[in-house]
Amino acid sequence: MKGEYDWSRFDARTDEQNHAAALADPDAQPLTPERLARMKQTPRVKIMRRALRLTQEEFAARFQIPLGTLRDWEQGASEPDQTARAYLRAIAGDAAAVQRALAVSAAANGEVTSA
Repeated sequence: MKGEYDWSRFDARTDEQNHAAALADPDAQPLTPERLARMKQTPRVKIMRRALRLTQEEFAARFQIPLGTLRDWEQGASEPDQTARAYLRAIAGDAAAVQRALAVSAAANGEVTSA
């Protein structure tokens, strides 16, 4: 199969008929508030790290976050506190600028950086 689908039957039905057909599919039921509450949500820090195409180790080193802390946040074992959330928002807004600021700070303190 080439990944194509014949949409002619779908297109021939009204929106209401398509909606009813979707609701009749036992594998595609809408989420109830109870089911949504039970679902484990992906922590945003994990999404942000993946968007930057970094491993946990790379992200932790680049942004000077303890690896164990990052793992706890991603696994939902703990939540970032208010300061950490602000730092993560800064990283999400302009990761390169945060990285430059960390490099400048390290250089001013005579530290050697790897990034």
